[in-house]
Amino acid sequence: MSNNKVMDQIKKILDNHLELKKQRKTPERYAILEEIYNFNHHFDADELYNKMKKSKFSVSRATIYNTLDLLVELDLVTKHIFKNNTFKYEKSFGYRQHDHLILDSDEILEFCDPRIQLIKNSIEKIYDVEIESHSLYFFGKKKKKLK
Repeated sequence: MSNNKVMDQIKKILDNHLELKKQRKTPERYAILEEIYNFNHHFDADELYNKMKKSKFSVSRATIYNTLDLLVELDLVTKHIFKNNTFKYEKSFGYRQHDHLILDSDEILEFCDPRIQLIKNSIEKIYDVEIESHSLYFFGKKKKKLK
């Protein structure tokens, strides 16, 4: 699916929610949404704030945090809690489920292992539940190479 079609769908989801909740469709909300979907990495609220500050949309930190919370609620953005209780975000609409390896260098590697799906299926069957989502984090450091 092209990036334009994805953005159209995402904006429509936001439009519908704002109309349903009788909230304003501010240009800042849509600018934040677009900026998030231009990121190709995990980001924190400060990085987003600084990026927005440099653009034509100078928004407050409160607007950033409130919009992030809204987009998380709409499943357009995923909020992760990584080491030291730091929050990182990533776009999530149309992206496959994946898990994370967080290195001590603050590098975040994404991976997908089909065995995790098997575990999920097994848990659902054993406990007679439907798992809607999951998150799995491994924390580590790169091994030193011997010369």
